Amino acid sequence: MAGILESAMDAIISIDADQRVALYNAAAEKIFQWPRAAVLGQPLDMLIPARYRAAHAGHVQQFGQTGMTSRRMGGQSALLGSGQTTLPGLDQPALLGLRANGEEFPIEASISQHAEDGSTLFTVILRDITERTRAERELARSEARLRSILDSAMEAIITVNQDQHIVLFNRAAEQVFGCTAREAIGAPLDWFIPERFRAQHTAHVHAFGNAGPANRRMAAQRIVTGLRRNGEEFPIEASISHITEGGNQFYTVMLRDITEREQSLAALTRSREELREFAAAASSVREQEKSRIARELHDELAQSLTALKMDLNWISAHQPAPAPGMADPLTAKIAAMNTMLAATVAATRRIAADLRPLMLDDLGLLPAVEWLVQGFRSRTGTACTLDIPTPDFELDEPYATAVFRILQESLTNAARHAQANAVRVTLCRDASHVTLVIDDNGRGFATADPRKPASYGLMGLRERVSMLNGDLTIDSGPGAGTRIAVQIPLEPPLKDTP
Repeated sequence: MAGILESAMDAIISIDADQRVALYNAAAEKIFQWPRAAVLGQPLDMLIPARYRAAHAGHVQQFGQTGMTSRRMGGQSALLGSGQTTLPGLDQPALLGLRANGEEFPIEASISQHAEDGSTLFTVILRDITERTRAERELARSEARLRSILDSAMEAIITVNQDQHIVLFNRAAEQVFGCTAREAIGAPLDWFIPERFRAQHTAHVHAFGNAGPANRRMAAQRIVTGLRRNGEEFPIEASISHITEGGNQFYTVMLRDITEREQSLAALTRSREELREFAAAASSVREQEKSRIARELHDELAQSLTALKMDLNWISAHQPAPAPGMADPLTAKIAAMNTMLAATVAATRRIAADLRPLMLDDLGLLPAVEWLVQGFRSRTGTACTLDIPTPDFELDEPYATAVFRILQESLTNAARHAQANAVRVTLCRDASHVTLVIDDNGRGFATADPRKPASYGLMGLRERVSMLNGDLTIDSGPGAGTRIAVQIPLEPPLKDTP
């Protein structure tokens, strides 16, 4: 028995009815730092902090009168030290011992009693839990810091166990869901999920827990809907993670209320739709006005200038012959006027064509496109080929005008900036789309570069394509040429678009 006592890792101390030490093992020497010879026969008070000694004897006597053989010390039991304290950072009371150097330290102990030769002996088995207490204190502080961080987080944070009951509910979650943590802890997560989603929710969470990834964003392709305690539904953005602890799974959701963001996005979308409708209407009115002016220039001014030129030719034919050897200033003046009239007629027709080529209205899109490509070749000297795989198709408005203007602007940009010696234009359509592609072998540009001030060419292309719900792709690079590809769906994108 003596060998067992000496080899025990816990301190073992026995006291008699007078509370003097009768047994004191090697582990007790190590813990209390008193040698055995100095303790045996001495009052137990030397191992107890002074503030607890007065009450200690009463506690031990009370335990002796209960008739219990043994019990754990602490709480309302007899204590070594006849008292208890709450250590900083811990809620549980700790028993305290006193070392030879005056240092107090926390202990964990049990007490037993037995009778021997008519006397009662009390035996305490105890261990020094200083390191454990320190670790628990640090853990408590860490948990307090974590709780502070969780409560200061802007995102709502909710943790549920594998039964989908809430075990953590931070302050932001209280504000988002309109529910206090006291009410939420222990409640089912269904409280905060609209009823129509509850049936499938548990299966989704369990599937996530079995999938392997520790975390992921929730519902990346759609907005998740939450439910406030007052019954109001609202959009949320969330991510979920899970851990396994003690064989149990816990799921943590971090979420934010994006009601204001969704409202702002909806307002922005409405504003963009209104701007598109306005731009489409303005473009239609502008094209109509250009068509009217071009028609008046062609039908009235150009015709009047042509008639005037014919009259001038008649005057030239009927003027008197000049005297032999004499200069005729009238003939020279008529010739100069004839030249000016011819140039004016040509300028009027060019201006009218630039405003709105009448063949677009009179003959359709394909002849107008051919005329535009031919004019580009003549004006710039650049080789330009036109490829129309299905040459018998036609387009109604507003598609015909949009395609013509996009091609016109693209060729103008190529002439001004590309320095290309070859351009290829491809125009085709199927049952649902029209596609226009312009390729050049010019100097190209970096598409990521910011737009130059007062440069609106590409922006104008994007606006025209956007008005028709089309897609515009621009591929270019320094020295690599430029490819502009436009695809427009053949369906009315806007109800009021002419």
